[in-house]
Amino acid sequence: MNPVVPSLNRSVSFQAFSREELELRVQELTDFVENASLPLHWVDSKGIIIWANQAELDMLGYTAEEYIGSPISHFHADRLVIENILTRLANNETLHNYPARLRCKDGSVKHVLINSNVFRKEGEFIHTRCFTRDITVLKQAEERSARLAAIVESSEDAIISKTLDGIITSWNKAAERIFGYTENEVLGRPITILIPKDRLQEEELIIGKITKGESVDHYETYRLTKEAAHLPVALTISPVKDATGIITGASKIVRDITKQKLFEANSQRHAEHLEALNTIGRKISELLEIDEILQEVIDATVLVTGASFGAFFYLNNQQKHGLLRSVKFGGTDKKIFENFYTCNLPLFNSLISDDTKVETSVTHKKARHEINVQLSALMENTLPFAGYLIIPLISRNNGDVGVMLYGYSKGHEYIENYESLLTAVAAQASVALEKAELYEEIRRLNNKKDEFIGLASHELKTPVTSLQGYLQIVHRRLPDKDENKEFLQKALNQAGKLSRLISDLLDVSKIESGQLTLNYSTFDLIPFLKDLIDLLQFAAKTHRIVLKANVNHLTISADKIRIEQVVTNLISNAIKYSPKADLVELSVSTCDPSVVIAVQDFGIGIKKENQEQVFSRFYRVEELAGHMSGLGLGLFISREIISRHHGKLWLKSEPEKGSIFSFKLPLTV
Repeated sequence: MNPVVPSLNRSVSFQAFSREELELRVQELTDFVENASLPLHWVDSKGIIIWANQAELDMLGYTAEEYIGSPISHFHADRLVIENILTRLANNETLHNYPARLRCKDGSVKHVLINSNVFRKEGEFIHTRCFTRDITVLKQAEERSARLAAIVESSEDAIISKTLDGIITSWNKAAERIFGYTENEVLGRPITILIPKDRLQEEELIIGKITKGESVDHYETYRLTKEAAHLPVALTISPVKDATGIITGASKIVRDITKQKLFEANSQRHAEHLEALNTIGRKISELLEIDEILQEVIDATVLVTGASFGAFFYLNNQQKHGLLRSVKFGGTDKKIFENFYTCNLPLFNSLISDDTKVETSVTHKKARHEINVQLSALMENTLPFAGYLIIPLISRNNGDVGVMLYGYSKGHEYIENYESLLTAVAAQASVALEKAELYEEIRRLNNKKDEFIGLASHELKTPVTSLQGYLQIVHRRLPDKDENKEFLQKALNQAGKLSRLISDLLDVSKIESGQLTLNYSTFDLIPFLKDLIDLLQFAAKTHRIVLKANVNHLTISADKIRIEQVVTNLISNAIKYSPKADLVELSVSTCDPSVVIAVQDFGIGIKKENQEQVFSRFYRVEELAGHMSGLGLGLFISREIISRHHGKLWLKSEPEKGSIFSFKLPLTV
C-alpha cells in the first residue's frame, strides 16, 4: 500500500499545478517516504501493520511480505509495552521518544524510541503514523557505562582518573577507603597530595609515558594517606582518549599491597632465620669446647638479630648451686654491658638457680618471675638501650642451665621478630653444650686413664728391666746342654714382649702429655734400612724381606731410633697379617723434597671401613683380635712419630690382596 502523501506546502492550492506536475510531486514525496533513512510504519486500529518503509524493514531484517499484514505485537519483545502504546494512541495521545524493544528476524532485539500519533478522518481511526529510531548502540553504550561505573565503585582497588596536568577528576569508594579522603575532598585537587615529597619525580615520569600513549603496569611504590602515612601500593596507569583518539588524561588503578609486603617481609625473615639457624647449628655442632660454643652462639646471634650487645651466661650441671661457670659477650656495645655486669655480679650470679625459673621475655611485657622484673627495671634505669630480650637455655635433663640476654636500640616490635629464632638457637646450643660437657667428661676420664697408664708403665718398666737382666745372667751361666736353658730363653722372649708393651704404653703417655721428644741426627737411610732388614730377617723365619730402592745413598735428618721403631712396627705387622704369604717388600723412592718409604705385604688386607681406624689407640680388627697379640698401639705411635717429623703415614689395602703402609719424610727439616 502506498501512502497518501499530503502537500508539502499547505498554502499552495492544488489548482495551481497541472496534472503532470501533481503526479510528479506525488512520486517525489512517495519516494522520499519509502526510501527515507528514518524507519516508518503504519498500524491500523486493530494493531495490524498496513505499511512500512524500507528503512523499517532493513532495521528489523524482514521482507515486506513477512512484516506487512502481521500484528505489530508480534514484533515487540514486551507485550505490556505495545498494549500501552496502542491504548494511548487509541485515546488520541501523541507519543514522544517512547522506549520499546523490537524483535529482529535473526532473534536479536533492538532498542528503539517511538514517536507516533493517529491519522483520523472525520474522527475515525485510520492508521498510526509511527517513526522508529534505533538506539541499540546508544543503549548498549549506556549499559556498558553503567556496568563499568558499578565495577569501578565496587572495586577493591582505588580507581582514579586525572588530567594530563595531574588534576583528579574521579575517585571511587575504594580510593576513599584506602587513602581516607572523600570524593569531595579530592576532586579538582592535584594528584601530588597523594605522593611523598621524595617521590614527586615519579609523577613526571608517569605523565611522560602517558602523553606518549604508553601504559605503566604494576609499578610498586609508596603513596600518602590523609593521615600522611606511607602506604605501599602497586600502580597500573593507562592513557584516557577522547572520541577522536586524543589523549586527555590518565586512569590509575591503585592496589594496597600492605599485606603482600608484610607477607614478603615475613617470608624473607623466615628464610633468613632458617638459614641463620642452619648456619649456627652447623658451626656449633662441630665445636667441642664449651667456651667456643658460647662465644660462637653469642657472636652469630648478635650479628643476625642486629642486637647492640649480647651476653651468654652459662652454668654447668656440676656448678648448679655456685657461681656462673662462664659468661661471653658480643656486639658493638658489649663494653657498656660488661661494665654493668661487673657492677651487678650478685644479681647475675643468682640469675640461674634451682628456685628461680627464667622465662622468655621482652622488656615491658609482664614478667611472671621476680628475677625478670628486677633485672629489667635495673637495665632500663641504667643502660641506654630501648629494649631487651631474655632467652633461657634449658637442658633436656637438668632444667635451666643458662640465659642469653640481648639489648637493642630498636623498639619491641622489632625485638619480638627474633624471639622464635633465638629460642631455636638456644635449643641447639643446649644440645651442643651437653655434647661438649660429655666430651669434657670423657677427656677428663681419658686424662686420668693416661695418667694411670703412664704411672703404671713407669712403675712396671724398672722391675721388668731388672727381670730381663737377671734372666740373661742366669741364661749365660747355664751350660748349653742344660735342659733348663730352653725354658729361660722362652722366659726372656716373654719378658721382651712385656718390655715392648710397656714401652708402647709409655710412648702413648708421652704423646698424650706432649713429652714425646725427637733426637735428630743425619744419617744415610739406605744402609740404615739394610742393617734393619738383616736384623729383622734373622727373627723372621717364614718371610723374605726384600728392599727395593732407586738410589744407593740418601741422607736424611731424623730421629734414627724412632724411624727404626716405625719401620720395625710396619714390617712386623706385614709378617703377622700375611700368614699365607712368604714375602714382604720394603721400597724407597724419592719425590723432591721428600722420601717415601713403603712396606707391602700380600696377606689378608683391611676392609675400607676399618682402614682409618687402624691408626687409633687400642684399635684391633674385631675378626682378628682373638688371634693376634698386641695392644693395638703400634700404628697410633707410628703415625704420631711420622707426624712429628712433619711427614705423613697412610694406607692402601684390599681384602685378600694385601696392604701397603707408606710414610713420607722431608729430606730437610
